[in-house]
Amino acid sequence: MNQPIKKNWLILPLCGILLLLTFKDQLNHWVKNDFSLQEEITNSNDCEMNGADRMREKTQEAGFDETPSQLVFIGLKEERLLEVYGFLDGCFEFITSYPFTAFSGEIGPKLAEGDKQIPEGIYGIEYFNPNSKFHLSMKVTYPNDFDQSKTNFANVRQMGGDIFIHGKDVTIGCIPLGDQAIEELYSIATDVGKENIKVIISPRDFRVNKTFPVIDNIDWETELYEMISKELAIFGSQ
Repeated sequence: MNQPIKKNWLILPLCGILLLLTFKDQLNHWVKNDFSLQEEITNSNDCEMNGADRMREKTQEAGFDETPSQLVFIGLKEERLLEVYGFLDGCFEFITSYPFTAFSGEIGPKLAEGDKQIPEGIYGIEYFNPNSKFHLSMKVTYPNDFDQSKTNFANVRQMGGDIFIHGKDVTIGCIPLGDQAIEELYSIATDVGKENIKVIISPRDFRVNKTFPVIDNIDWETELYEMISKELAIFGSQ
């Protein structure tokens, strides 16, 4: 009669140990998932907050103790690069550069709606769009007076428009820089103000290659490229 009782007393501690081990594994699983979630939230917050902070570091490294009073964006189509300069102590200082994340069209100015060309010329920023489907964007003031003086279209809308510097990695005539880059550029651009920003878009970097491209179907490319080359000469090549 005593033997079965001893066996039962042995089984109970074993069950308790098994339950404890199971609970321990489940607890470790909960803790691991909790830390993973916390890390994901932290990283997400870092991404949301880092655009302005990253640009602030870059301007400080370039010698700016405060936000520049003026900005110049230089878009180089052949090099597929956007350079950023800020005004400091009477001259423009290089801040940073961003590669294009996509490209459309070819060397030569934009002439018509739907030609997929990135414009070439001296422009400004018309407005900022914080709700862009390309993350963030800023509209370039194409067509400018020079562009309009060279067109044969009676209606300026036929020249095309809606040219933006934006995020993501797709384009049909705009300058895409990717999301992290546009967050940085957008933060400093909105601080400086659109009226204090110049956008120079060139077929190539005339500071290092002075050869002007010959463009079919127009006879005024030399006039355009002399104007762009003169503007680029203000800024040292990087």
